[in-house]
Amino acid sequence: MTTPSAASARRLLSAEGGDGAELRGHAPPHPKGLALVIHGGAETGTDTVTWRRLAVLRMVPFASVISRRAGDDVAVLRLKNRVRGWNGPAEDPLRDARWALDRIREVHPGIPIALVGHSMGGRVVLRLADEPDVVGVTALAPWIAGDAREPRPGIPALLMHGSRDRITDPARTAILASRYAAAGVDVRHDVVDGGDHAMLRHAGRWHDTVAGFVSEALAGPGRTS
Repeated sequence: MTTPSAASARRLLSAEGGDGAELRGHAPPHPKGLALVIHGGAETGTDTVTWRRLAVLRMVPFASVISRRAGDDVAVLRLKNRVRGWNGPAEDPLRDARWALDRIREVHPGIPIALVGHSMGGRVVLRLADEPDVVGVTALAPWIAGDAREPRPGIPALLMHGSRDRITDPARTAILASRYAAAGVDVRHDVVDGGDHAMLRHAGRWHDTVAGFVSEALAGPGRTS
């Protein structure tokens, strides 16, 4: 006999309706919060994304460290996109992330959600920064394209970029951090000296900083740690 908690976890991780987008990760039956981790991609590209793609695998240690830091009663899910590219007005990874958020809210209504995204995934989380239930936004080496939203009042944001990134522009991240600060956003701008786009140099710093930020965001005012 399937228990209600097992059924909710199965529904949360079901690929139904994702058209190829999928969620995997730690899904406790009654989580007090949830971290959604989103991988990078490319400006264009309709090739199918698999769980073995390097951009997807790079987010595994982030999810693992967040899970260890936040505890067993926090769900940590990785999203795999349908296709590799943003693809102009199609905004494919944004569509996939919205599907994931809809599924999370269906299974766990009102749960606090912390978003973590790398590169193109960083652009995604910045577009979703003002979404209901989002209590923290982490953009790692983000693709800044002028469409970032401001988080809701009181919602913290972490913008993190390596100084030696040659794929996305650390200067654009600095400009966004300044814009956020001027608007009163609780923003932390962290420049990793010598850090690269893949976040492999000083990897421990990347992982630990993100895990600490996400844990604090999910245990923020009005929520228990």
